[in-house]
Amino acid sequence: MAVTVTEISPEVGVEIAGLAGHQLADPAVAADCQALLERHGVVVYREIHVGDDDLVAFSRLLGQVVVAPVGGTDTHPEISKITLDPAESVLAAYRRGTFFWHIDGANDELPQKATLLTARQVSDEGGDTEFANTYAAYEALSDAEKEQFAKLRVVHSFAASQSLAEPDASERTRALWARVPAREHPLVWTRRSGRRSLLVGATTDHVVGWPADESRALLDRLLEWSTQPRFVLRHHWHPGDLVIWDNTGMLHRAIPYTATSHRLMHRTTLVGEEVVA
Repeated sequence: MAVTVTEISPEVGVEIAGLAGHQLADPAVAADCQALLERHGVVVYREIHVGDDDLVAFSRLLGQVVVAPVGGTDTHPEISKITLDPAESVLAAYRRGTFFWHIDGANDELPQKATLLTARQVSDEGGDTEFANTYAAYEALSDAEKEQFAKLRVVHSFAASQSLAEPDASERTRALWARVPAREHPLVWTRRSGRRSLLVGATTDHVVGWPADESRALLDRLLEWSTQPRFVLRHHWHPGDLVIWDNTGMLHRAIPYTATSHRLMHRTTLVGEEVVA
């Protein structure tokens, strides 16, 4: 089958068809992926059916791979199982937080550079993934807003996102959330290339130094701004799909699904890159 590359929308996303999973081991394929990721933010390999060995190998061609501290597979500690099924993952109870716009690794010292997600089982109802381009959202701001936001720092916390998924959580549960350290990041994430994006989402707890009401109002407004339809791509999963995205330039969320749907994804992530001061 011939390999085809198709732009999904003007703002975000490109789809590649015609490759098989074992072909991802080719450094030339990885180089093409890097270039497409830089240009489009989200790269979709349709029904590529990549095995775990090839998924990890391909991830290593793209960057340094994060070793999952909890929940890796028996043979690949770099792979996390993304599911609501507690029989599949000890972290299943926390995955409802993925129903809200977020980036991966916001509570790490550096958020992850990119995420690779492949579908092992898909849901018959719900389970799509949406992406929102925060590069484009930043570029569409006024010059005055860009100047203001360049000075701001934001605290990200695990508790902020989990409380959206479980607003009536017990004190014991909240204490468990609080064990995950909060992290302070710049609101505007700037790369060595000069590209800038907004680092917003469900994990944003507050703007450093701002009154709580003003802080919440700004963060909610920027999230709404960044996720307006013109910046958003919705991916409907087929078994075997592999999707890669620029994690600090693309918010993402799962459309709600149930544990009984048996939706199961295998995920790797790449170590983040230092922000430019």
